[in-house]
Amino acid sequence: MNDLHDPTKSTVAKVIDWSVNNPLLISVLALLILIGGVFAVQRMPLDAIPDLSDTQVIVRTDFEGQAPQIIENLVTYPLSTAMLGLPHTKIVRGFSMFGASFVYVIFKDGTDQYWARSRVLEALSKVQSTMPPNAKVQIGPDATGVGWVFQYALVDKSGKHDLAQLRSLQDWFLKFELATVPGVSEVASVGGFVKEYQVLIDPVKLRAFGIPLMRIEEALKASSQEVGGRVVEQAETEFVVRSKGYVTGIADLQKIVLKAKDGTPVQLADIARIIEGPELRRGVTELNGEGEAVSGIVIMRPGGNALDVIKAIKDKIETLKPGLPEGVEIVPVYDRAPLIEGSVKYLSHKLIEEAIVVSLVCFIFLLHVRSSFVAIITLPLGVLAAFIIMSAQGITANIMSLGGIAIAIGAMVDASIVMVENAHRKLSELPKDASAEDKRAALLMAAKEVGPGLFFSLLIITVSFLPVFALTGQSARLFSPLAFTKTYSMAAASILSVTVVPLLMLWLIRGRILREERNPINRFFITLYKPLLDAALRLKWITLGLSALLLFSMAWPIMRTGSEFMPALYEGDLLYMPTTLPGVSITKAKELVATTNRLIKTVPEVETVFGKAGQAETATDPAPISMIETWVHLKPREQWRKGLTTEMLIKEMDSLTKMPGLVNSWGYPIKIRMDMVTTGIRTPVGIKVSGADLTTIGDIAIQVEQAVKGVSGTRSAFADRVVGAKYLEIVPNRDALARYNIDLGTVQDVIATALGGMRLAESVQGRERYGIMLRYDRPFRESTADLGNILVDTPDGAQIPLAQLAEIKLAPGPQMIVSENARLNGWVFVDITGRDIGSYVKEAQRVVAEKVKLPAGYSIGWSGQFEQMLEAQARLNIAIPATIGIIFLLLLIHFGRLDRTLIVMLSLPFGLVGGAWTLYLAHYNFSVAVAVGFIALAGIAVETAVVMLIYIDQQVRHHPPQNKQDLFDAVMHGAALRVRPKLMTVSVIIAGLLPIFFTEGLGSDVMRRIALPMVGGMVTTTLLTLIVIPVIYYLYEGRKYDAR
Repeated sequence: MNDLHDPTKSTVAKVIDWSVNNPLLISVLALLILIGGVFAVQRMPLDAIPDLSDTQVIVRTDFEGQAPQIIENLVTYPLSTAMLGLPHTKIVRGFSMFGASFVYVIFKDGTDQYWARSRVLEALSKVQSTMPPNAKVQIGPDATGVGWVFQYALVDKSGKHDLAQLRSLQDWFLKFELATVPGVSEVASVGGFVKEYQVLIDPVKLRAFGIPLMRIEEALKASSQEVGGRVVEQAETEFVVRSKGYVTGIADLQKIVLKAKDGTPVQLADIARIIEGPELRRGVTELNGEGEAVSGIVIMRPGGNALDVIKAIKDKIETLKPGLPEGVEIVPVYDRAPLIEGSVKYLSHKLIEEAIVVSLVCFIFLLHVRSSFVAIITLPLGVLAAFIIMSAQGITANIMSLGGIAIAIGAMVDASIVMVENAHRKLSELPKDASAEDKRAALLMAAKEVGPGLFFSLLIITVSFLPVFALTGQSARLFSPLAFTKTYSMAAASILSVTVVPLLMLWLIRGRILREERNPINRFFITLYKPLLDAALRLKWITLGLSALLLFSMAWPIMRTGSEFMPALYEGDLLYMPTTLPGVSITKAKELVATTNRLIKTVPEVETVFGKAGQAETATDPAPISMIETWVHLKPREQWRKGLTTEMLIKEMDSLTKMPGLVNSWGYPIKIRMDMVTTGIRTPVGIKVSGADLTTIGDIAIQVEQAVKGVSGTRSAFADRVVGAKYLEIVPNRDALARYNIDLGTVQDVIATALGGMRLAESVQGRERYGIMLRYDRPFRESTADLGNILVDTPDGAQIPLAQLAEIKLAPGPQMIVSENARLNGWVFVDITGRDIGSYVKEAQRVVAEKVKLPAGYSIGWSGQFEQMLEAQARLNIAIPATIGIIFLLLLIHFGRLDRTLIVMLSLPFGLVGGAWTLYLAHYNFSVAVAVGFIALAGIAVETAVVMLIYIDQQVRHHPPQNKQDLFDAVMHGAALRVRPKLMTVSVIIAGLLPIFFTEGLGSDVMRRIALPMVGGMVTTTLLTLIVIPVIYYLYEGRKYDAR
């Protein structure tokens, strides 16, 4: 038995000696950590959750009046193919809709945002020359949809200002002022009416005066401009020459001359009606079901301090209020600040509660206040050390980074507890007249006996989190802050355990130290444990048989537990996203938003409802008119009806808003935006049909929708009606064009101008700019017959009706064309309820495979959160075995023996047993959060087993057994009389996690899924440590005596 290595002679023991001999240096370093930590905490940026969005660059192209198919062919497809070749590109997603193209270039993890933008600009410079002349290509803001941190509505309850005036106020005053706030990338406007001057032609008068449409176009283009004529010098003074000529009102437009005959001019007012009207709009907003509103969306740059940005925006709004017209109010409709403050406050409270609970446990087991302080002092030092590194690394304080510290708190004080307990035992064994030098030597020996083992245990806990760093995508961005902070706090705790803790022990452990058995709690546990261990050692094979049975029982919960990517993260707000059928008009969309808002507002838990149909004027919002987004701001939980959960609330609002032609989907604002940025899919499950022909893709998507609707757990399934919009198609007859000597370009120009209405010039009014638009007056473009009467000019001055030159017909067509990596897509959105994603998709895939037959060249892909779940699983399947290997290696280095290492490794499957059963009983699904919990459990399970082995080995080393009975006694003594430190370590870990379960808070759903497997696993690990490890040790070491 003398081959057991002596920890008091190890390198770590030498570090303990050095620390004790250099108290001043250690004190100064601890003080520096304290000051640096406080400073880091004060300047650390706060956010609710980490920014989970990919590095993406958006290219937005405005191509006024053009149909989606034209935009796809001329803009989106050429841009997408150009971007595909960029380095580190993960996916290129294109959206072609009426009048606009959006190309999202999503880069691989770790790509710098500004490097990506420069590469996209480089690619744009190559394709710019191939773009149509009227297409305005621009790169989007350096932000994503996740950056929508604050939204407000402009409301005038006095009724003095109409929507056009409010929109002008937003566009030309508020937007520019708020854009100056540090950290703001863009302020987008949506809703209301953008003012423009409309020149509405009467074709009858046009024919009577014999004026071609192109002449009016030319006159308008030249109507609003100013020029400079350098300078004129007179009487030693220089005069700058300026010719004025901007259109400032309707009167200026009315006086535009088109032609003159015999000195009589024909002015624009003679052939057209000129009015101030609204621009064609692609987005409306509505507040509380009370009527339309004008809104602003503040988009934050990635990496900014969200809370500071929001506070600065609110402060800026306060300073702008005096400049608003009388009766106009700014009403916040979405504000991320309460979520950030709430989540940080919740976790800060949890940290304090955990620290208090841990301190109480120390005191109860030791009954010595000063000794408890050893653990209590090291706790904030470890946490502050983690904050210093977090701050240097740029990690924000959010529910995940603070959660890392929350789940580490129990394990962080383990070393202090075991060392202090060992010191108590050593001191209590000294004679009453022992000198101060004897006491000092006993304390130092206590630290050196268990310090090296504990240092390695904490190191193992630190290393056990390495698989989290192997995750990619959203799961990596969510959990890496937690892994960083847990790793940093554990690394800090392991260093403090061999430097600061021995020093504190010498300073604080004084006075009368009670023997272990004098403490009634310790006496109770030893009395309970001794007969149990005695029976287990005597009935060793039965004990091992029962242990094996316990391990096999794990199969039951594992087979019956579902899987999901991430539990829902309650944000305090809900996002209601119904989809209407394509082809819906903006008027009907507005009506639907108002109706659903009114219905949702009747629910007593709802504070405000703000709905948006269509898109805001930002590249981060590629929404068609058929897509409605409604932000439902809920009252604080304490004001809810008793017993009401978020799920019940969603169910109630879902049944209220059920309407024909409306497919509902519910979620949380940040989560949905993140999913849309990452996968393009806004529901938990998305099915992407890709191929070459839109009509075929649309047919397959509808078949998939019908198949999925029959799967249990489907709340709603909706296939994008790829060709569901209504088109009025004009097909020119080339023979007729040749007969009249009219080229195709002339016909297309007339259609674009007379029907579409072209923006030909701009009215400059101070700092404001308004468009001047030309088109036929409404009575002359109402029906297909009216369109046939549109006049096309021939080169010899004749005017031919369009009906004689082209066929005019109604036809179906796409409302929005979606592509991924330049392949056309049709998407099916599936919202599920009461079921886990893993089993749902498995069944849905089987049903779709049976019912949907795919033609050659077409494919179906499963996306949404499911796609991310598979990615995370694939990574963890590699990373977790690798970590087990690293833990094994570290144990081998520490023990220097394979047998001890294998005994400790047994704690891993035993930890899994408790974790799996508690998950099953709590009805939780396996998710990345649960996986993180199991990873954390692996480290602490190994640590408790190491503590047990340290003590049994120590007993055997100090009292070498001569026979099997001696070994039995040594194992009994080493295990039973060391029950206090083992129960203390387990108690502080469990007690440190319990506060997470007792109160609701922002982020508590995710934290519970991390903490629960740790708590459950610790219970079974304790059973293994206290009963099974001594039995295996006795069996293994007993062979030597059996052979004699």
